[in-house]
Amino acid sequence: MTALLSVRDLSIGFGAGDSVVKGVNFDVEAGQTLALVGESGSGKTISCRAALRILPRTAQIRSGTIILNDSKGTEDLTKISEKQMRNIRGNRVSMIFQEPMRSLSPLHKIGNQVSEVLWLHRGASEAQARKEVLTQFERVGFPDPQRAYDSYPFELSGGMRQRAMIAMAMVSKPELLIADEPTTALDVTTQAQVLGLIKELQRETGMALILVTHDLGVVANMAEHVVVMHKGRVMESGAAAPILTDPAHPYTQQLFNAAPEIPDEDAVGIPMPSEDLILQIKDVSKTYTLRSSKGWQGQQLIHACRGVDLSLARGKTLAVVGESGSGKTTAARIALGAELPDPGGEVLFRTSATEDPITVHRMTRAQRTAFQRKAQMVFQDPYSSLSPRMRIQDAMTEPLEIHKIGTTAEQRAKAAEMLQRVGLNSDMLKRYPHAFSGGQRQRLSIARAMMLDPQLIVCDEPTSALDVSVQEQILTLLENLQDSLNLSYFFISHDLAVVARIADEVAVMRRGLVVEQAPPETLFYNPRHPYTKALIAAQPEPDINRPIDLKLVALGAGSPDSWDDAFRFTDSVIPSLVEMEPGHKVRCHV
Repeated sequence: MTALLSVRDLSIGFGAGDSVVKGVNFDVEAGQTLALVGESGSGKTISCRAALRILPRTAQIRSGTIILNDSKGTEDLTKISEKQMRNIRGNRVSMIFQEPMRSLSPLHKIGNQVSEVLWLHRGASEAQARKEVLTQFERVGFPDPQRAYDSYPFELSGGMRQRAMIAMAMVSKPELLIADEPTTALDVTTQAQVLGLIKELQRETGMALILVTHDLGVVANMAEHVVVMHKGRVMESGAAAPILTDPAHPYTQQLFNAAPEIPDEDAVGIPMPSEDLILQIKDVSKTYTLRSSKGWQGQQLIHACRGVDLSLARGKTLAVVGESGSGKTTAARIALGAELPDPGGEVLFRTSATEDPITVHRMTRAQRTAFQRKAQMVFQDPYSSLSPRMRIQDAMTEPLEIHKIGTTAEQRAKAAEMLQRVGLNSDMLKRYPHAFSGGQRQRLSIARAMMLDPQLIVCDEPTSALDVSVQEQILTLLENLQDSLNLSYFFISHDLAVVARIADEVAVMRRGLVVEQAPPETLFYNPRHPYTKALIAAQPEPDINRPIDLKLVALGAGSPDSWDDAFRFTDSVIPSLVEMEPGHKVRCHV
């Protein structure tokens, strides 16, 4: 049988340098899923971009052929004209890109950008395209497809923008879909549903899929064939089952060892209770007013957080878990004083067990300056959290300059010390952010947050954009820093395997509400709430014999109206958070 896409002896280089992709070979059959697996910089993405001829200007395909053999004919994609290539891109072959903010136009509404595919390649009218796009938006998990259609990219969360990219690639029903880390920015329940959706579309249309990923759990649930790449070369390839069951190459084994998993019940430590609370969030709600785009419609109230009560013990980690839009980041911003809570809620911060607490949202200017030295944040995206125009040295010393701490020489010495503490060399201070990998940039972000010697660090999805081996390094770094400096972490994540490793207490949020809260050893092995059960069921594991249970995911991740009577809630009827056993709270009707 002739392969739908056949790549032979592909080598790619930049300028006069050595080839970064060397002699790569792989085939993908119609209806088949091929996973390209490896760390950042292994050559996965650039090999796929070569198939669509969307390489950087300085890149050259130095050797090899890329043959597309679909229902419309056979083409060597390295030799056809640009005009012929435009008819293939987005039509016969589509691609889901990893960074949606860079791939979507900030000047056009999401709906128009997705509809453009149907206008250009299908000749659809505006009304026809709108109808198909809204249907696709619903299938990829937009809670309000109409609102998403009329929104600009900056009005959506990272997860929502990624859903729009997936819809854009799939709306034309291509014969080959190249998915470059398509679920990296998504929470696990949405990831499970999107992976299920891609499988369903494959069954309907016979579409082939090239899945570029570092997540072996996703590979185990999706792929029939696997190609493992490292430093531009293929290390191991073949059927998924034998590679995932018994990897032969040491590099593949290394990837498996670094993959995070929810540990066995007896491997989770039981945290000791503490009365020394560094942070308390009491009955915090946050409501935003959304102005309608139509003058005759009234304003809409968005409840980002509702009655959130959380406590963080000094030197411990409180993890807040939930899907995009659940209120995790809003709660963290309120905790840092970046947002004001609605009347009735308060946030208390204690610099030590013996001092009176500070009310974060009622601080004086002097108190706020002191608080900002004690509480810092590490952001989700290491690529956008550092200014591309500032050298690392300037980015690191900026907080010290703002707070007027030390001389210039002392500030630079502190920056060099912090780089070494996070595992980087001090000679990197003169470089710009673009010279670093994603993992190195996240280390730089952590080092910058440490410059003021904080007591509390809010970590907003600090590992979600990183491949598994780098993720392992960052988690180890955070644990070592916590142990040596007695740091307290407010840790936001959608990855339960990461949370199980690092958290002392876990709060699960859905639609602005904490629906379940407990230590990890209780939450993961005795979950009560249907949404918590869905999160655990949606966690992909690198085991081909343990596929994701999509029915259980759909039940818990669906509308609260579909839950059992004991857990069901509406905007007007919300059950209380009830203590089911010591330290284990569940939002339910008693």
